[in-house]
Amino acid sequence: MIPSSYPGADEMARLTARMLLEIRAVHFNAAEPFTLASGLPSPTYIDCRKLISFPRIRSTLMDFLTVTVMRNAGFEAFDNIAGGETAGIPFAALVAERMGLPMTYVRKKAKGYGRNARIEGAMSEGQRVLLVEDLTTDGGSKLSFVDAIRDTGATCAHTAVIFYYGIFAETAKTLDDHGIRLHHLCTWWDVLAEARESEAFDAQTLKEVESFLTTPRTWQEANRKD
Repeated sequence: MIPSSYPGADEMARLTARMLLEIRAVHFNAAEPFTLASGLPSPTYIDCRKLISFPRIRSTLMDFLTVTVMRNAGFEAFDNIAGGETAGIPFAALVAERMGLPMTYVRKKAKGYGRNARIEGAMSEGQRVLLVEDLTTDGGSKLSFVDAIRDTGATCAHTAVIFYYGIFAETAKTLDDHGIRLHHLCTWWDVLAEARESEAFDAQTLKEVESFLTTPRTWQEANRKD
């Protein structure tokens, strides 16, 4: 069933942040920072993969993501929903089910045997594809997936994620230069606001997280371990 009537973007962002905190998908630790995929430190980490184990929250967020995409991009804007390996695959399947569309997924790299394909499932030339992932940090990882989709002759001008870091200035330009529009449910700022409201973490931790979110590159340089 395709959802059509849901809260506005601000309320969906607040509720999404609340759900992520409730299932303990949000981790803050300034004393012993996490290491991001880039190798840089961060006092924040989010594990959206946990969502698949919580049916009520999972269902609500997939409704939110579906209606966000339809409101922003159009109700008949897509022909195929593609998930990025691996975290995006279950969410792409759930969005595709709601939109009544075919689902495919994109490998990070070709298998190296058989068809040596990066696209699994049926994707054809001219199809308008929505790329679904769990999150995006600076947008860079999306480009390879989008290029693989475009190599089939399909088009991909939109990507949808549950969580967007929302703190790196270069993200918008990276995606825009590649012809990609980002749709998301919430950011670190939404999570920080809800964490303060619910007193999910102590005041000093939240202060340090806010420092990172305000000037992330400066914080990372000051806290990196070479």
